[in-house]
Amino acid sequence: MNGKMAESGQAEPDGEIDASEPLTLNRDSPSSKSLKNGKHIESPGKDKVGVPWKFLRTSFKVGNEKSPLTSNSKRSDNTGNDPNQISDSLLPSPDSPDLKTGITSQSPQSQKSSLTRTMSDSAGSITGSLIKRGTSLRHSLGLGTKKLKREQLEPVTEAKTLPEEPNKGVMNGIREEVRDTYSLPEIPTHPLSVMEINKLIEMEVLEEAYVNLLSLRMELQQERQTQENEDCPIELVHKEKDLHLLYGTLRNKMSNIVRTSSTMPSRNKELLVYVAYITLEEETREGQPGGMLGWKVAWKDAVRDGVRDTLKKVHLDSPEQNISWLAVHLGLLGKAVVNDLETVKAELVSSYPADFNVFETYVSCHHEIVEEHLKGLQEKVTELKDHYAFLDFIIHRYASEKIMGSSSLQPEMKEEWKALPIDKDFLNQIKSKYCSRLQTDMRKSLDRIIDLENEEMWINRRKPTIDEGLYSSHMDMDIWTNIKGHVQGSSRIDVNLEEKVLRSCLEELKLFPKRFESAFVEWSTNVSNLSLWAEYHISYINSFSALKEHMESCKGLNKGLIPLEQVQKEIDGLTNRLIQSLMEPFKTDVKPFLRRQMTRKWFSFDDDFAQLISKIKSLSEQTKYMSPKYKQTFVNEAHFFVVKEYVSQLMKNNYTCKNRKNETAASKIADQWTELKELFQAMNSTLDWLHPVGYQLSKIVGCKKSDITHNLQPLVENCPDFRKSHLSAVLYFRGVIRGREKQIVLRRLMELKQRIGNEGNKEHVLFSEIQAAVNTDCFAGTPFTCFSFIVPHG
Repeated sequence: MNGKMAESGQAEPDGEIDASEPLTLNRDSPSSKSLKNGKHIESPGKDKVGVPWKFLRTSFKVGNEKSPLTSNSKRSDNTGNDPNQISDSLLPSPDSPDLKTGITSQSPQSQKSSLTRTMSDSAGSITGSLIKRGTSLRHSLGLGTKKLKREQLEPVTEAKTLPEEPNKGVMNGIREEVRDTYSLPEIPTHPLSVMEINKLIEMEVLEEAYVNLLSLRMELQQERQTQENEDCPIELVHKEKDLHLLYGTLRNKMSNIVRTSSTMPSRNKELLVYVAYITLEEETREGQPGGMLGWKVAWKDAVRDGVRDTLKKVHLDSPEQNISWLAVHLGLLGKAVVNDLETVKAELVSSYPADFNVFETYVSCHHEIVEEHLKGLQEKVTELKDHYAFLDFIIHRYASEKIMGSSSLQPEMKEEWKALPIDKDFLNQIKSKYCSRLQTDMRKSLDRIIDLENEEMWINRRKPTIDEGLYSSHMDMDIWTNIKGHVQGSSRIDVNLEEKVLRSCLEELKLFPKRFESAFVEWSTNVSNLSLWAEYHISYINSFSALKEHMESCKGLNKGLIPLEQVQKEIDGLTNRLIQSLMEPFKTDVKPFLRRQMTRKWFSFDDDFAQLISKIKSLSEQTKYMSPKYKQTFVNEAHFFVVKEYVSQLMKNNYTCKNRKNETAASKIADQWTELKELFQAMNSTLDWLHPVGYQLSKIVGCKKSDITHNLQPLVENCPDFRKSHLSAVLYFRGVIRGREKQIVLRRLMELKQRIGNEGNKEHVLFSEIQAAVNTDCFAGTPFTCFSFIVPHG
């Protein structure tokens, strides 16, 4: 050996020794067997370890052939050939020694005088005895020798197939029987040497190594008790350190067996029986001197490490190698989890006592390592589709029949074990990243819609398409389909996520109308084709109107957190500005023709009114392709504007009728008013109360002076805001500029307004927006009685 177990002169304190420290054997240690005349003194009763060795592995023989302790050596005793040995070993063994007292019950066989042997003989006899005991056990269990078993196999043909499952069931049944009837074998009075015990551990002869460790532990305790009142000699310190190093080596070996058990079940499943019972034995001896703590914890740690090793091997492409790298990896990860648990269920559970809860422990460890694995993957996830695949795997796929709910894991898999118990903060972090990425992608998607509109429509001056009788850009459908897809996709994952996703989409959509308007206005400033310009306005009014209707379906998800009202407000703002942009050119175009009404030229020429009618008809043709909801508002506004401007010409005192021209003017006003009324009725204007106004004014203009007072009441009732200044302007156009007749008419108006009072329809507001011209005649407003002093008295 290259070193010693402990350097002389350095005493180690009692307690745990690091199990990871390499074992270095001390040939001078008192725990090694004493030599007499160059021969090793054999401990009595050592071969009387009555163990039902089952299914001994071929690796035992291989280890025996390769061991340096077994070369050119033979077993000095022949206990392995005793036909009664197996039957005796199946009997319950004596109680394990209490290490506190160091008292051991010995069988008669163990009290026989020991035989002497060399160190190499000792190791060789151990491995030789193991092989013989394995053979005897096969005879006792009716398994026969390996050679005989091969001879009994029949060839497999298409006509006759021998399934392997019954043989596997027999093996599992035997293993379960041995497992359930297992008891610790008799502890030898004198332990093997440290080197021999270490060799047994290396060769995975766990049971023999363990009972010798217990014997060494007992021997050490006895020596400490004999020197209780004396200083602890250095040899005892070295021996204690050797014990702890051997314990650490045993634990490491057991952990390694457990760690690789699911990847190499055929090699390790028999060894797991000894791992389990050594663990249980140490748990019962916890607190006694010389042992190690935490054997059950170490076992679970080994299980966890084995699961980690398995999942680390799952193939993982980089995003550059495979655009679907995460979805593929998560699929392989789920498959690896299922395969590993299937192995545990079929191969490993039967090697443990029931109180180990093996399947539940492996499920729990898979949960831990999968979460650990996902946290490591999270930093690599950047794309929206990968965030979605990540959340779907955690919340749905992991617990589904594809992984934890797989039929191959039933009935052992309980319902409450299926879901991944992932940390809530981690899950919320993933959801937040998903929503953040979604909002970024939504912004890019909306900007792309603007770019496409510019590339496909504005630059090429293409006319909007007509869909179901309306101008349309289909922009609303693109936006809504995008939002709806994200919302529906998130609802399949989590209801809470659905609301967050909708909020993220609406937060970004809220900013879109102004961005679109800015781009459209920038382009439209240089457009010379006003007809195409108007068609674009109408198509976008329709599109945003439809988008608002689509968003109405989101009200069911609006719980005060979603800015739906803000989005609708922004859409309304944009559509109103588009309507006003479309209305302003119309108003600008018709104003010159309206201002030339009620003038001297107006009596003789109808060209200006004809141009006015032409502009209204063009507007009517455009509004046919406008959304009904906004068309109504637009037409009403156009109707009100034309009526107001037309009536305003009577209030400007531009002309006064003389020589019975008032009758001609009244007739022309009625005729023109009829034409205007019919146009706006055809455009479905709902401002019906405007239709009588022109006729009522024409009657005042065309009737006799004495009949003016009789024609005031209908006008005042229809338009309560008709004031004295407006009547004075109409009388001026009529030719009644001053005099008693005018005062009588004005007095009648005041009487009607006082009598009607609040009975008039306050919603009919027209004349309040019309400013009447001030009469510059200095005597126009003077009462007739003021001139009575100059009237001659007859």
